[in-house]
Amino acid sequence: MTSPPQAMAILLCLLTIVSDVIEHRVRNTWLLAALIIGAGWMIWSWLNENGAPPWTAGVGLLIGLLALLPFYVMRWMGAGDVKFFATVGFLLGGKALLPIWIIASVLGGIHAVAILLSRLVMRHAGPGLTAVQAQVGQSHLWQRVLAARAGRKGLPYAAYMAVGALLTMKFTDLTHW
Repeated sequence: MTSPPQAMAILLCLLTIVSDVIEHRVRNTWLLAALIIGAGWMIWSWLNENGAPPWTAGVGLLIGLLALLPFYVMRWMGAGDVKFFATVGFLLGGKALLPIWIIASVLGGIHAVAILLSRLVMRHAGPGLTAVQAQVGQSHLWQRVLAARAGRKGLPYAAYMAVGALLTMKFTDLTHW
């Protein structure tokens, strides 16, 4: 059975996948809501002797924050990615973070290779493929996506972490390391 913090994590992951892929953005309001609702449930469970002490969730948050903060400082990752990872660590616990990070890194690596290969293909593309690219680039939908991104670039790493979190919740053996 899914616990309320896990349900909150599932909802947060689904929202993050959509917003990070389209807008390259993770909304602070979603993260804060997940933290508040998750903390409330954890405290209530602990007071009713049904759950672990709430500070264990704080350890997961701290691990998530400290693990990715250096990447933010080096400008390799956005602040939303770091905050999302910390929030997931809070909701799912510190043990879930390693498989989430590995899955996200593999997906991000595949995405990066796909971008590099597409640039190589486009460099040697004939006029037909170049025309298709121009047509897609001028489409109303693509222009709306670019406007939503407001100049933000990069891989949607929070979306990949969200996929990793969903897989880690589905396949709980991933947390037994």
